[in-house]
Amino acid sequence: MNNLPYGILRAFLTPFLMILFRPKVKGLRHVPASGPLIIASNHLSFSDSIFMPLVVPRKVTFLAKSEYFTSPGPKGLLKKLTFIALGQVPVDRSGGRRSEAALITGLKVLAEGKCLGIYPEGTRSPDGRLYKGRTGIARLAIESGAPIIPVAMFNTEKIQPTGTVVPKVMRVKMIFGEPMYFDGDSTDLQYLRDVTDQIMATIQEMSGQEYVDTYATKAKKSADESED
Repeated sequence: MNNLPYGILRAFLTPFLMILFRPKVKGLRHVPASGPLIIASNHLSFSDSIFMPLVVPRKVTFLAKSEYFTSPGPKGLLKKLTFIALGQVPVDRSGGRRSEAALITGLKVLAEGKCLGIYPEGTRSPDGRLYKGRTGIARLAIESGAPIIPVAMFNTEKIQPTGTVVPKVMRVKMIFGEPMYFDGDSTDLQYLRDVTDQIMATIQEMSGQEYVDTYATKAKKSADESED
């Protein structure tokens, strides 16, 4: 994976980030400088994928929806190049065997000793609350042996609400928690749920968000149907 576009984008964006958004960062010392690592964050805005990686002192690789890389036209090409520069890897996350392929890709990233960024909720929160986590993160942690650093993002939903392109200038805040380690049987579905719930409980405690025991995708679908 070529680090050149990522390095250029980071060098270009970091001064603007520091000057305009004055990030307040706590707990960055918990992020190890090397070795396989999973960063698990709440997800309030698209800009989470810009602000958080730019303060982490090592490259963060995200598994992004493949649609982000296949949009047609000049706008689609720009989007594709931006996601590549942000260090994101295209995967099909639509379910079943395709989700399994995403897990395999994530394990490959970790086996190479890299840092993998994950939003356990699977998608952005539709209303600022914290939603139920997907158990793929538990499998990744158990099968790779990588520690999980829980992260709480603040204000990004106000800086760049869903559907907006130009961000509002205000201070962004993020907290990095202590490493979490898990081992055990990655084929035990109840254990995977328990591990995932522990991760989400830690993020909820750090972020102070209200927790909703349902998936964010289901909440979005219900909201869309109620508007019809």
